[in-house]
This record gives sequence, C-alpha cells and structure tokens, in this order.
Amino acid sequence: MTDRPARRTQEQRRAEAERRVLDAAMALIARSGSRAVTLAEVGEAAGYSRGIVYHHFGSRERLLEAVVDEAQRFDVPAYQGDGLDHLVRIVEAYLRNVVRRTPAARAFLQLWGEAIAADPALAPLFARRDADFRQLLADVVRQGVADGSVRPDANPAAAAVLVVALVRGTGLQLIAQPPVRNVPALIREATRSVRAAFAVSP
Repeated sequence: MTDRPARRTQEQRRAEAERRVLDAAMALIARSGSRAVTLAEVGEAAGYSRGIVYHHFGSRERLLEAVVDEAQRFDVPAYQGDGLDHLVRIVEAYLRNVVRRTPAARAFLQLWGEAIAADPALAPLFARRDADFRQLLADVVRQGVADGSVRPDANPAAAAVLVVALVRGTGLQLIAQPPVRNVPALIREATRSVRAAFAVSP
C-alpha cells in the first residue's frame, strides 16, 4: 500500500494562489509597466481567472500595493555594535537582493519610476514606504554616531536620502540592458562609497 500525498489545506492553496498571482504580476510589470496590467492579464499569466485574482486582492490598486510590498522585501542585517558596518551591510544586502530577484527588482523600480512621475495610484504607496526606509537608514546613522563609527557631524536625515539615492540608482544599473559586466565590483564600489562618506576621519 502506497502513501497518498497529503492534501493541501485551504490556507496552503490560498498562499500558493497569491504567490503565483504576485509572481505573474511582477513579471508583467517588469516587462510592460503597471498601466498595461489588468486583473484579467495577471490571472491568465498565473493560470487563473480574473475572478480568482479579484477574490484574493479585491482590486487592481490592492494588487499593486501587494506587489510593492513583496518586490521591495529583503532581509535587513542586524546591528552588531558598529553603525557604519551596519549601514554598509544594508547597502550590500539591498543590492544583492536586486541581483537575486531581478524580475521583482525590475518591477519595483519600474513602479517607483511611475510613482515619481506622479501616478495617482502609486505615489501614496511609495511615499509611506520610502519614508519608512529613510527612517530606518537615519536611525542606523544615529547608531553609528553614538557608537563612534560614523563621523559626529553626519546629518542622519540627509545621509538617509543619499543612501536611498545610491541603492536605487545602482539598482537601476544592475537591471539595465545591456547588463553590468562586473556586478561584484559595482557592489564593492557602492559599499566603499558609503564607508568613505560616513567614516570617522583618522
């Protein structure tokens, strides 16, 4: 007698459906931008009907919000007593995530560009998330000033804006065509730039 495969729970089926829909939406956005994406197209690309996409996300706007959340997700390194090193490791982790998750990264940066162009559906999504990211980076700079690893005259808010500009701009280069030839070298130069900008002068 052979064992039958365990039946998936409703929660597992729901999670799989949402995962497939998000992956399909990110792939479509990466290729064509968000304005050309409809619930029907996303459903077809994911192997579902438009109704399934609507059931899980409710509207195109909520689907885009879920895509933004998923596409920008990356593991933030933990603070280990050195604020400057923490900042550098965040920059490195962000850029390596762009390299690993190219379709998701391309979708995120595509949506970010549309938000900058004042897309009424996207601009509010990025306004809050970008503010949260800048706050995280500013707090890391403050940690560095407090532990002596970041120069004491560093302005945390301004430093955060600069670092966001660095990782987003570098991220765009990483997904550009033709592709960057030496990705490790580019990431090294980005992290060196952060160290040079915020390290305590000898």
